[in-house]
Amino acid sequence: MKTKFDIEYPITASPQLLYQYISTPSGLSEWFADNVNSRGEFFTFIWGDSEEKAKLVTKKTDEKVKFRWLEEDEAETDYFFELRIVLDELTKDVTLMVTDFAEDNEIKDQTQLWDNQIADLKKVLGSA
Repeated sequence: MKTKFDIEYPITASPQLLYQYISTPSGLSEWFADNVNSRGEFFTFIWGDSEEKAKLVTKKTDEKVKFRWLEEDEAETDYFFELRIVLDELTKDVTLMVTDFAEDNEIKDQTQLWDNQIADLKKVLGSA
């Protein structure tokens, strides 16, 4: 059984620009995975020799994307990751909220993995 967790990352970029990097195969390929392919709502994330498939289940322009991981037979799992853009109306600060799942003993490692990936995203955005 995996545990759901959330992490917040302040990002110096407009929600519109950030959305392009979290919602498109080309954007995701620049920071999230070595390569990302999509066939409609189905995305394949490639890291080295490893490949994971996910279904895009929620997409709201300039706000969020949610991918549900698929089994090898393409059946949906209970696990997903969501990337949500939060804009503070007063300060105009942009935060990227990450929701993911991990085994209890792997949450620290998974958080570190996200920290590294978001650092790559910030470099791509020129806000590192």
